[in-house]
Amino acid sequence: MLQDKSILITGCSSGIGLRAAQLLKQRGYKVYASARKAEDVAKLQEQGFIALQLDVTSHQQMDQAIEFICKDNNGRLGALFNNAGYSQVGAVEDLSDEALKAQFETNFFGLVELTKKVLPLMRQAGEGRIIQNSSVFGLASSSFRGAYSASKYALEAWSDALRLELKRSCPNIFVTLVEPGPIVSRVRQNKKIYFEKYIKPGIEQSHYKDTYLKMDQALAMTGRIPFTLEPDSVVESMMHALESRNPKPRYYVTQLTWIYAIAKRILSHRGFDRLASWVGRKEAG
Repeated sequence: MLQDKSILITGCSSGIGLRAAQLLKQRGYKVYASARKAEDVAKLQEQGFIALQLDVTSHQQMDQAIEFICKDNNGRLGALFNNAGYSQVGAVEDLSDEALKAQFETNFFGLVELTKKVLPLMRQAGEGRIIQNSSVFGLASSSFRGAYSASKYALEAWSDALRLELKRSCPNIFVTLVEPGPIVSRVRQNKKIYFEKYIKPGIEQSHYKDTYLKMDQALAMTGRIPFTLEPDSVVESMMHALESRNPKPRYYVTQLTWIYAIAKRILSHRGFDRLASWVGRKEAG
């Protein structure tokens, strides 16, 4: 158990981040709940949180958040839950450099920079927990998820390296990856925003026009996606990573993640490709 029960959580406007903030506050943690938009920060403040405006692509906002935490908590921070991110859909040949860079800025480079900014606080205390919200697509890619999967693969590799390095230099700082499949959240709405920004303008010229038209309809739907679980399922794993004396390097959440993890071990490459293609078709509508 951490001596300092303070935690910074990114992406608290809804879904996993909001639920994590609520449950940790109930458990007596000092929660620094952050969100990208000012209106979401105001809503968090109304719920009694110490709320910070933090866009993980903004160096200035990151510096301001860390400065605030240092002043507010005597230069200490017990844990970081890197939860902010979004999912860019689209065939890899249709994604512009701008779309790919934007995906990485939020899902990878922003998380890397924020983690590096909190590490000195944890080193000074001699302990800490860094929990990364990754994805089933950090285990294996799928059609039309190339950008998102690539950003999560990068996060997984970087986090593995960090964990191994900290074992030698500061063994009481633990790095954990949580790998959920579909979770009830605003992910679908956010997918639609970036689909319309980067993919929809070029649909007529794409080799995947028919798939995109189905995808556009699927993103407009409000029904539940197969294998979907509530945010609490992710928060449970995050809690274990936060409070266990010996947290796991990885936590699989949802049936889809377990299916992918087991299938990668027992199926041939061609067999796994068939599974991943089926998942891609289900997601595309």
